[in-house]
Amino acid sequence: MTHVPMVKPGDPAKNFSLKDQNDKTFGLYEQTGKHVLLSFHPLAWTDFCAAQMTSLEDNRELLASINCVPVGISVDSRPCKRAWAASLSIKHTPLLCDFWPHGAVAQKYGLFRDENGFSERANVVVDKNQLVVFVKVYPIHSIPDIQEVIVFLQKLAA
Repeated sequence: MTHVPMVKPGDPAKNFSLKDQNDKTFGLYEQTGKHVLLSFHPLAWTDFCAAQMTSLEDNRELLASINCVPVGISVDSRPCKRAWAASLSIKHTPLLCDFWPHGAVAQKYGLFRDENGFSERANVVVDKNQLVVFVKVYPIHSIPDIQEVIVFLQKLAA
């Protein structure tokens, strides 16, 4: 497996299509004209990941008001993501399955942890022109600060 350098602000976003927990396909390039928050998390059914994904759902309307579509991405399968979303009462936020090829999107973005078999915990913002404008990797055992991303997006929209 060749190591891809981590994506950085100014890079063109790498297109992908993944299924979400409801078997709907989410294509990045289909979101042109909107900002997209790619919220990578290691694994479903863990407390830190649950808090990260519920923060997306809890802030969904605010994010929509600043023209941003939030999505979660992990290597978990669709049935796993479906059950997890139901357990967390996540009804609107797409939880994307980077299941097969295993971690392919995380690898494209240079965020796959080969030694663990899952992605970094990271937030990547792709702007409405499909450019990466924000990248932050967080400690695995932490919850990303959604307010930090919201403030960044509000400045971008201003």
